[in-house]
Amino acid sequence: MVWSTGQHRQMLDQVLGLFDLQADADLGLMKPGQTLNGLFAAAVAGVDRMLEGEPPDVVLVHGDTSTAAAAATAAFHRRIPVAHVEAGLRSRRLDQPWPEEFNRRLVDMVSSLLFAPTEGARENLLNEGSDPSKVFVTGNTVIDALLAMIARMESEPSIRTRLDETYQFLSSAKKLVLVTGHRRESFGGGFENICEALRRLGEDPEVEIIYPVHLNPNVKEPVQRLLGGSDRVHLVEPADYEAFVYLMDRCDVILTDSGGVQEEAPSLGKPVLVMRDVTERPEAIDAGVSRLVGTDPDRIVAGVNAALEQGMQRGITNPYGDGQASRRIVQEILNAADDLR
Repeated sequence: MVWSTGQHRQMLDQVLGLFDLQADADLGLMKPGQTLNGLFAAAVAGVDRMLEGEPPDVVLVHGDTSTAAAAATAAFHRRIPVAHVEAGLRSRRLDQPWPEEFNRRLVDMVSSLLFAPTEGARENLLNEGSDPSKVFVTGNTVIDALLAMIARMESEPSIRTRLDETYQFLSSAKKLVLVTGHRRESFGGGFENICEALRRLGEDPEVEIIYPVHLNPNVKEPVQRLLGGSDRVHLVEPADYEAFVYLMDRCDVILTDSGGVQEEAPSLGKPVLVMRDVTERPEAIDAGVSRLVGTDPDRIVAGVNAALEQGMQRGITNPYGDGQASRRIVQEILNAADDLR
């Protein structure tokens, strides 16, 4: 069974369609102006209703969202086993990423099966006292999805042709910087600093920037206000997954605060500048494909310019997976079936 919270419904629907998935139930939790506490409470109650009506053998949750933490809490209260995909990542700072560091720790604490994407994540869990027999290094499913989409684009050239037409305003003669940003800890001054950096980068006639702007008003308002008139900073609507993979593959540098993008970029050989002060994904930094630049304009500009000069990094083995994480996770759940009953 697949349950949806209804968050970012437009983006969710297109992703489900791309992978031929359909939600068995839509909890319809999202409301305008909803607080984190309001969302968490609604998610616990909504998932609890589903658990009461048709209790599953195991609740599988992914990542560090508030809805993942709420679903794990609801299942734990009903003594239903929880399995956590993307377990064990740690920044060791509860304020960054906020509130995701707390959410991930909470889910790990109540999980019966812990699917760590890397050996480092596994070590984090073991150091915190997790049962070694319940921790499995699987890679991350985000790499499965990325490689599946790349393979689809290669087997169906019409996809890339269509996307070339969609983004025909981008110049093949210029260096392309892809930007994503949505972190709560950067709301306010942080996003204004990011915009200042992008404005300065956009002054270089050899550089072009594309920024699919997140729908959150705390992101959209300062970005539109400060960058709306820039000729070489293209502010576009949020890209669907297919288009975003295309843009990652086409760009020269990625500037992001997203956890998932930090994991995807090594598979494409793209250098990543991370607009955070800390990251729960240090493996990419250790591999030399990622660098922390925070939200300081000077650091962002210097980092992007250095990455553009360096260019693509070929031959990188992605530390976050080989595209087989989903298969490993399913097998471990089947192996543990008797113990989970």
